[in-house]
Amino acid sequence: MDKILVILPVSIGGRLTVSSIKDGFIQNKYIVDIYDELYKNKLDFDYKNYKFIVGYDFSPVKFKIDNNLNIPTIAYFSDVIQEKTSGVGYLDYYKYLTNDDIFVFYWDRELSKKEKVFYFPHFVNCEIYRELKLLSETSFDISFMGRLDTKIRLETYLNLNKYFKNLKFSWHAIKRHYLDALSRCSNDFEKTILKNTYKGFIDNEKDMAKAINETKIVYNINSQGISSLNYRTFQVLACKRLLISDKREELDLFNGIVPCYYDFDDLVKKIEFYLNYPNEYKKITQKSNKIIQLNHDSKICVKEMIKMINSKIN
Repeated sequence: MDKILVILPVSIGGRLTVSSIKDGFIQNKYIVDIYDELYKNKLDFDYKNYKFIVGYDFSPVKFKIDNNLNIPTIAYFSDVIQEKTSGVGYLDYYKYLTNDDIFVFYWDRELSKKEKVFYFPHFVNCEIYRELKLLSETSFDISFMGRLDTKIRLETYLNLNKYFKNLKFSWHAIKRHYLDALSRCSNDFEKTILKNTYKGFIDNEKDMAKAINETKIVYNINSQGISSLNYRTFQVLACKRLLISDKREELDLFNGIVPCYYDFDDLVKKIEFYLNYPNEYKKITQKSNKIIQLNHDSKICVKEMIKMINSKIN
């Protein structure tokens, strides 16, 4: 069986994304070794035995170039390639992306055209991201997963809590982002909202799947890209929970099934509607989950990535 070397990045979002990519290779009968940028583990392997180096953003490219390795490399980007969010060394390694043995997959349809790289939306391991228990057993009504790092994200979350006083909210983020959001609150009441609804930080796929299963509705505010959907979209739909997304072009991946909102008032209306009409909720979650299973599962998608690489090589 072919072997690959997976580079786990420092960023939490990147680690979760790479986990699904790694799982897809394992499901397709590859042997996987891991180098962790966070812990810088030593590798005592013969690099010549690797079919690919695989990783997130510039991490695998940096590993290949810095170690002078003649190994084909797969880089999956869900950060803007030419911005610092894609890695501190993005200015130094961008020039290598056109190398014949570096294969770049980009999560944003419009940006992939600009960069002339493979377009490939996010995907998840549906053996991990799945429905774990009945909706009636959920602990929360509304959840947000990720940073409240912009004005619109923070204000939306606080205002939803103020409007839906009788609903249960949860919010997951890294602690420093929790503290940052606290510091930007206008008053003690808003700080109390965050303190009461913050449910900690999740750094692994199984716990994230469990947290998603514990809520009825996850609303989304995409922060990067032009047309793309973030990783959270696919995690939530794979768990057969309702996602309400801000308006994004690539919602067409789900044939208009996934509800989107245009402003705060519209988001409120949609939350009220789907909480009051469980049959409509069920229709959407079942249909969108089926699309995830058929088109955005890690085993299927990694096989398609390899097919796309082979077509370029041949």
